[in-house]
Amino acid sequence: MQAHGFDGHTGREIEIDLCVPCQTIWFDGRESLQLTPGATLATFRLIGENVGRPSPQHRDIVRCPRCSAQLRRTRDLQRSTRFEYFRCPNNHGRLTTFFEFLKEKDFIKPLTTQQVTELRSSVQAINCSNCGAPIDLARRADCEHCRSPLSMLDLQQAEKLVAQLRDAEAGRTSKAVDLALPLALARARRETEAAFRGIPGHRPWDTDVSSLGLVGAGLAALMTLLKTEVD
Repeated sequence: MQAHGFDGHTGREIEIDLCVPCQTIWFDGRESLQLTPGATLATFRLIGENVGRPSPQHRDIVRCPRCSAQLRRTRDLQRSTRFEYFRCPNNHGRLTTFFEFLKEKDFIKPLTTQQVTELRSSVQAINCSNCGAPIDLARRADCEHCRSPLSMLDLQQAEKLVAQLRDAEAGRTSKAVDLALPLALARARRETEAAFRGIPGHRPWDTDVSSLGLVGAGLAALMTLLKTEVD
């Protein structure tokens, strides 16, 4: 895993560990809740810059890096969003996928029935954004391996959350916080809506959907937009 330092509440630094090959994050203790608004934005961007196809893994048998105890699958609720992670029984921390972290922060929403129908008209199979397993769209709209429904970035909600996080961070510190992100989110939302309407000439999913899943493809597109805005 790669360690990354972020600002935490009360002035302390939070170090989180990212595993790019398995698309997971390890948080010591309750570090996920201790991230400042700016650090949450930075984590979101870090995930986007490292998004890839997750490999199906038996996370149920993964052990805590601190005490080697077997991690326990845990289901939780944030507002109205259900998400899950794997926690150490000795409270040393938890392992969460990029997908579940984004769900926890309300950046992801399930596809509507209409969107699933439109997706089926152009794509036969897609990889699960959570575990990487293939989903046969002709047979189902969720992952047979981990039961995650077909989902995508909720870019409209993301715009609202980013605005809230930027305002909260501005009140906490004078440090600049990713000014290009709201513009890129707005543009990505317009392009995503256009993609599901099937506007001719639009290149919405390309090979990214097949390899990365809908959430991964959305993140990859968003990071491309961010670089364009910055340049």
